[in-house]
Amino acid sequence: MKIVAFSINPLFPDFVMGGAPKHLQSIVTHLGELGHQVTVLSTQRDDSSTPFHWHENVEVLPLLRFHQPFPQPYAAPAYDLAAIVRDVGEHLAQADRFYMHDGEFLFPFVYQDIPTVVSLRDHIYPETLQGAFLSQGDELILISEYSRQLYMQTAGRFFPGSEQRTHVIHNGIDWDHFQPTTPDQILDVVPVEPGKYPIVLHPHRPEENKGMRQTIEVIDLLVHQYGIDNLKVLVPRWLDFEFSPGLRAFYAEIQHEIEQRRIADHFVFHDWIPQSLMPQYYSLGSVTLALGSIVETFGNAVYESIGCGTPAIPVRISAHREILPEPLVDKVDFGDTSTAARLAADIIQQGRRTSPETMAYLHAHYGVQQQRDAYADIILNAQQRERLPYQLHPLSEGTCFQLPVWCYQTAAGAIYHDFRVEHNQSAALRNLIESCPTGFTLVQAAQHGVRRDEVMSWYRDGYLVPTGF
Repeated sequence: MKIVAFSINPLFPDFVMGGAPKHLQSIVTHLGELGHQVTVLSTQRDDSSTPFHWHENVEVLPLLRFHQPFPQPYAAPAYDLAAIVRDVGEHLAQADRFYMHDGEFLFPFVYQDIPTVVSLRDHIYPETLQGAFLSQGDELILISEYSRQLYMQTAGRFFPGSEQRTHVIHNGIDWDHFQPTTPDQILDVVPVEPGKYPIVLHPHRPEENKGMRQTIEVIDLLVHQYGIDNLKVLVPRWLDFEFSPGLRAFYAEIQHEIEQRRIADHFVFHDWIPQSLMPQYYSLGSVTLALGSIVETFGNAVYESIGCGTPAIPVRISAHREILPEPLVDKVDFGDTSTAARLAADIIQQGRRTSPETMAYLHAHYGVQQQRDAYADIILNAQQRERLPYQLHPLSEGTCFQLPVWCYQTAAGAIYHDFRVEHNQSAALRNLIESCPTGFTLVQAAQHGVRRDEVMSWYRDGYLVPTGF
């Protein structure tokens, strides 16, 4: 079978720029191993313009001229977009299946005559959000139950029948690769001395919502409050560092804050780590921090680190609320850096590693072969279906509202909103949610003393979602 796959991200033979490209490589390589011919169309840029192979049956063609560097890939001239439409169309004319990784090819007319599988990988980048509403795939893959519910509570509610086309396939991790590994070659990339001092990992891209500032706050507390004054913090430099003035400005700002807090000697900024060395990198750590506000669909770094024996501290945001049960991992509410520091200090001082129970849960639920087999089954067996019709359900007095999946009630009683990155302290909202856990109408809200305009304000702000569609 001939399969065309699409990636709006630039791709490389040996480096991966985040979780989405990593899983794309795993999926298409598996299809190649099954004997299918796969062509991956990706974005071209100066350091990724030559075709290469991930497998003898999997060729990557970096020929699409989306705008680079990130963000705003569609901020391209019309002639570039026209060339992209033509290039993808010409390859699809010779293919049996189209697999759209991340849902970011926003021209559904191009693939209307071929069985198409769409996978949505995030909930924050504009192209994926638009793809959730615009894509007309025959099958849709989400990578967590959180993502499935979010899709059904937003785009899905306008297309009756979409739930029957939607599948949850959790990210799979190769536990033969991500396991406790003796640091060796990694020391040529990261100048540290394992065993001489505690090492804290911040293995994330340099984005504001990836938690760099929260990591800085935690390190400040570990050094100046908990007295762990010999620790080192490892922070990777992003591959686009030389290309982006915005990134250089971000790093400069971060460096200034570190110096102001008198913790500059504890930070080690290093080159981006190739995938082959990531198990050694994670195994270096005493603890991994994942304290940003980013609305993760899965969050690979947390679980790869845990799989390598290094405990992680994630925030209770999006999919992190579901991937591992609370007893199996230390979680904190967003912004609670004091608790994160206390947990990190305890992990460091006790020399705690991943528990057997946590390791067993990860291996049982998030294996790479489970993921590969599930994707292959859906892609290879996809059939063309009729396009789903758009259907509007006007809001009325009988509309039932409930707390959406992107909000949750903290132990302190506040309603945290993943996208607004804020804690709503409204006693009226909390009382309604606790009194009507399966949802309430405007009439029921009035019976609790809440006016219609208050309910609609919460709805407009994303604290409530209409149900029953």
